Amino acid sequence: MFQPWHLPLLFLTGVAAGFVDSIAGGGGLITLPVLLSFGLSPRHALATNKLQATFGSASASWHYSRAGTVPLRDCLRGFILTLVGAAVGTLTVRQVDPSFLRRAIPVLLIAVALYVLFKPRLGAEDLHPRMGRGVFDLTFGLLIGFYDGFFGPGTGTFWTMAFMLGLGFNMTRATGSAKVMNFASNVSSLAFFLPGGNVSFAAGLTMGLGQLLGAKLGSRMVITRGTKFIRPVFISVVLALTLKLLHDAYVK
Repeated sequence: MFQPWHLPLLFLTGVAAGFVDSIAGGGGLITLPVLLSFGLSPRHALATNKLQATFGSASASWHYSRAGTVPLRDCLRGFILTLVGAAVGTLTVRQVDPSFLRRAIPVLLIAVALYVLFKPRLGAEDLHPRMGRGVFDLTFGLLIGFYDGFFGPGTGTFWTMAFMLGLGFNMTRATGSAKVMNFASNVSSLAFFLPGGNVSFAAGLTMGLGQLLGAKLGSRMVITRGTKFIRPVFISVVLALTLKLLHDAYVK
């Protein structure tokens, strides 16, 4: 299916997606169309996308942790609960058609973009948390984990907003923490795709190597430049994701 000349393109796609995803999420906007353009079925494209995205979220998590942005010990409970939530979501999607979310999620993403746009100080500094970490991990680990396993688009956005609004994290800490939780749900969903033989390893591993590099570059930019750099990228990605989902939901 894949020719040798496809591999450099897949690698560069992974670099670009890893860079964007480590900053604001939404890397699937780049990777899924490319995978589909190479003739993969939607199911194979989604499964392969989970494989390559796992590399990117792992790389970003590692670099945010090494920089001291995200203490991994603090994420352990949320990580486990997100694994569980994503597993339940992945099992549920086999029984229930998630198409109803295609019309609802764009509205929620528009609200997120407007909220961030009109709250210029949001995420500028750490604030007092509105809820305890245990309650936060239980609530959002299961909820957003389930959503990522069930549907997926915008997961990084929802995690970043949850960390800022629930725990009062600045945007840099929230972005780094979101990548750790994204890694959990990616691994969980991937575990269900692998036995079905739906993963194209040639494409997924090639893009995954690109993701490693892109996520490293993106996380470094976030760590060194902070909220002023993240905000415009975050809003742009949310709006792009919203437009894509609106097109898929309403344009026949």
